[in-house]
Amino acid sequence: MTTAHAHPSRVKTSVAAISIFVSGGMAAAKLAVGIAIGSLALISEALHSAIDMVATVITWAVVRVSDSPADDEHHYGHGKFESLSALGVTALLYLLAGGILVEAYGHLREGKPPPTLSAIPFVVLVVDIALNFWRARALHRAASETRSQALAADALHFASDVLGSLAVITGLVLAAFGFWWGDAAAAIAVALMIGVLGLKMTRATVETLLDRAPAGVTEKADAAIRSVPGVVDIARTRVRMVGPTYFIETIAEVPRTYPIDRVEAIKKAAQAAVSSALGDADLTFTAVPVARDNESVRERIMVIARNSGLAVHHVTVHDLGGKLTVGIDLEVDGDMALTSAHDIAHELERSIREDFGEDVEVDTHIEPLEPELPIGTDASPERVEVIRAALAGFAGDGAIHDIHNVRVRDTEAGEIVNFHCRAAPSMSVIKVHENADEIERALRRAFPTIKRVISHAEPTRG
Repeated sequence: MTTAHAHPSRVKTSVAAISIFVSGGMAAAKLAVGIAIGSLALISEALHSAIDMVATVITWAVVRVSDSPADDEHHYGHGKFESLSALGVTALLYLLAGGILVEAYGHLREGKPPPTLSAIPFVVLVVDIALNFWRARALHRAASETRSQALAADALHFASDVLGSLAVITGLVLAAFGFWWGDAAAAIAVALMIGVLGLKMTRATVETLLDRAPAGVTEKADAAIRSVPGVVDIARTRVRMVGPTYFIETIAEVPRTYPIDRVEAIKKAAQAAVSSALGDADLTFTAVPVARDNESVRERIMVIARNSGLAVHHVTVHDLGGKLTVGIDLEVDGDMALTSAHDIAHELERSIREDFGEDVEVDTHIEPLEPELPIGTDASPERVEVIRAALAGFAGDGAIHDIHNVRVRDTEAGEIVNFHCRAAPSMSVIKVHENADEIERALRRAFPTIKRVISHAEPTRG
């Protein structure tokens, strides 16, 4: 009838539409036979089926509305229309149950004669049981696939129809054996079953309308979010259900050293993890930066600078017999007055002392901020060859060799040189940097027009 891969909206509307025709046909058949033989129980069951048909019509209409996307007035979508329809249908059932009880009590008090028996009511009831059992299973399966409360209410109604039809058969059998009260007793049983099953549905629907967290969903969401690399802990998670969608709000702790783009990647990964665990889920992820126990002194200083909106590099940290010394290169606008630049550096140093203690020694080297997009052009091939030859000469037969991929650009600030070189694979990064730095300094001394030299070391090919 339906497949797990069908769109939820089509699943709900197709199942509801089929149920309308089946409910109408069976209600009419039971009502006609019930009136013909004078069976209150069968008439009651027919009216129950009629209410189910009305409920199915309402369900068919509501699921079309509930699947509408969120809009300016309904930020969480229209899913709760299903909950409201389930409450309305349950209220109709309660009215029916009350009417049946009153009528049955009247039959028992007045001692009305039992119904006229024949094979017809039993045939109708057996067919009704088969159809309702099939519909209840189909609706329950569709309700589980789409998490539709309206379809779940319909499935419950048809399950109660099966029990109601069995009760009517029991009443008719009792009447056949001379127990005149059997038909009225069956009608009372139908009313009581309607009441008990309706109470179960009402409770689930009211809990949804009151935003009660579905059982086990919070734990599943927390587990999915905690599985995402970069999530340190979860401070709070709140879950509500609107129609078939879980709306989840979580406050998660992430390392404060992470850049914004890394945090954004964590948010997307958390949404994917929650959707994988729960299906239709909408996650609101609030990231709270926290300091980790294994956070290094350098990382803490970088966080302080970033929170102040400052560009720093070459952060050095030393522990001199219990005294912490920190060196920082601070980049500021090259056209800024020294007084203003010094105030910025002083404020940064104060922030560091607030975090590490007043006895920390902080020295800040102020330097001009490199322009973000300096205007430049490629130097002539002759100039590039001159620079390449000079680099090769400075490298000589030392640890740095095989100077290649040399590029020279002319900019407003001066020449910028990029080159690649090779070093022994086992050489430490410190040694490679020291040797490359020596070559870079030698090049700048030989060519004062060079503003910056950028080297890229590669391991020697085997």
